[in-house]
Amino acid sequence: MKQLTVISGKGGTGKTTITAAFAALAQNHVMADGDVDAADLHLILTPHIKRGKEFYGGRAPSLDKDKCDQCGICMEVCRFDAIHNFTRDPISCEGCGLCMHACPTGAIKMGEKLSGYWFISDTRFGPMVHARLGIAEENSGKLVTLVRQQARLIAEDENKDLIIIDGPPGIGCPVIAALTGVTLVLAVTEPTLSGIHDLERVLDVAKHFNVPAMVCVNKCDINPENTRKIEDYCQDKNIEVVGEIPYDPVVTKAMVERQALVEYDSGIVAEIIKKMWEKIEAKLQDGLKG
Repeated sequence: MKQLTVISGKGGTGKTTITAAFAALAQNHVMADGDVDAADLHLILTPHIKRGKEFYGGRAPSLDKDKCDQCGICMEVCRFDAIHNFTRDPISCEGCGLCMHACPTGAIKMGEKLSGYWFISDTRFGPMVHARLGIAEENSGKLVTLVRQQARLIAEDENKDLIIIDGPPGIGCPVIAALTGVTLVLAVTEPTLSGIHDLERVLDVAKHFNVPAMVCVNKCDINPENTRKIEDYCQDKNIEVVGEIPYDPVVTKAMVERQALVEYDSGIVAEIIKKMWEKIEAKLQDGLKG
């Protein structure tokens, strides 16, 4: 079974647009939305949820009012100022547990905290696993791992050949959880200084975990000089630039209509993405790993 993760060093580069197009082009696959902090693949794929489950990814204190003598020590020691009038502010609380250790009467206990939800759904392009992390909740890396595990189970049960993962932006734990052990990474970037900087960082992460990478330059015509810098950088690192997509308002129009670009339009951008997918599919079939 092959696994492809589409990542970007930063948000807003068009990663989900390209992932959705791949969902429309690929055959016999499972989709996994690994961008659990700001999931948006479902906006295009409009999944029908078959099953949903709670995700407990952290711990939070709770107060036994019968044991509390209101000494106020918990409020004094909380460096996040998360306790007021013996009530916890769930947004400010970091779940460090210091209040529990400081409480002289043992009135505070730590317990599992509901951090979000994950779902198994059907889409017009096949099964999809996705999730929604709660506001200000953490442990998104753990939730990404859970999403990937469920996608793999579905792929094994239904004899699917491929898992396409819409990865999170950045280079933190969620990204590591989304790319470790996959067959291939596609890094989507744009020709800006910040785009180049973040591309270099995320390619370093992929290299660290020994995952082969390809690069797609989105909106390549907004700064041709920077696009050439990306090409030169990738050539120096022996990384293939598998596609260069010009800016086109049709991309936004497709999103507004909640359609993958390749099913909404057949213009130049759609053709470039189709050719890019052919190259990626061939690379996946090379049997690099997995």
